[in-house]
Amino acid sequence: MSYAGYRLIRVKSGDGICRATIDNPPINLLDVPLLTEIGRLVDEVAAHDAVRVLVVDSADPQIFVAHADVALIQELPADDLGRHDELSFFHSLTERVRTLPKATIAVIEGVCRGGGCEFVMGFDMRFAALGTTVLGHPEVSVGIIPGGGGTQHLPRLVGRARALEVILGGMDVDAQTAQEWGYLNRALPAEELRPFVDRLARRIAASPATAVAAAKRAVDAAAADLPTGLRVEDQLLRETVATPAARQLLRAVIDAGAQTREFEVGDPG
Repeated sequence: MSYAGYRLIRVKSGDGICRATIDNPPINLLDVPLLTEIGRLVDEVAAHDAVRVLVVDSADPQIFVAHADVALIQELPADDLGRHDELSFFHSLTERVRTLPKATIAVIEGVCRGGGCEFVMGFDMRFAALGTTVLGHPEVSVGIIPGGGGTQHLPRLVGRARALEVILGGMDVDAQTAQEWGYLNRALPAEELRPFVDRLARRIAASPATAVAAAKRAVDAAAADLPTGLRVEDQLLRETVATPAARQLLRAVIDAGAQTREFEVGDPG
């Protein structure tokens, strides 16, 4: 797959990893053209069997995504106040990211607020640069609320009280605090950020696609009650064990000496 024709995202793919760099100057505004390209990217990654991992970062070291385009919010009709049965466009997009049968990693440097935060909360993993990255939700200060999933995803990540501190207080959260709260997987020095993510992405990309997708489905099943989640896990385990790739890899690791002390502990010298 060539991933051709993108104007606001630089895309390259190889070795099981699709790397997408947002480049929508001057502030990486999450506007209709960028959202359209993100939607296309998600669809193409989903259809690209060779890809195991999607990594998204920014071409601007000071801004990941400033926020969603305010014009989109202003265009919401004032007479449509009922609850909709279908997801909104933005909710649908972030759900497509969240349920993508590939591992997804956001690499965040600089400012990421409002819709930018809601976008990255749809990813499986979030890594950020210490000292430069800030996350924030300023919506309440202008009389609205986060409407791209922020009120739903953030409490699941950091708990109700901290989510309300972020949303009601409208203050930026630095990367170190965000890591401690569980908003981010890790906050790393800028020079260590991409090397770490590259190692992680390569490790995931080396695994069979069926195992990556099944692991995501099993982890998501943890949102149900425990017995249900365990039954889903058991089913997915049996499905993956039945694949030829898993059988070959299990045989290979045994042949390589797995389950011997020498293999498991390694050479102490």
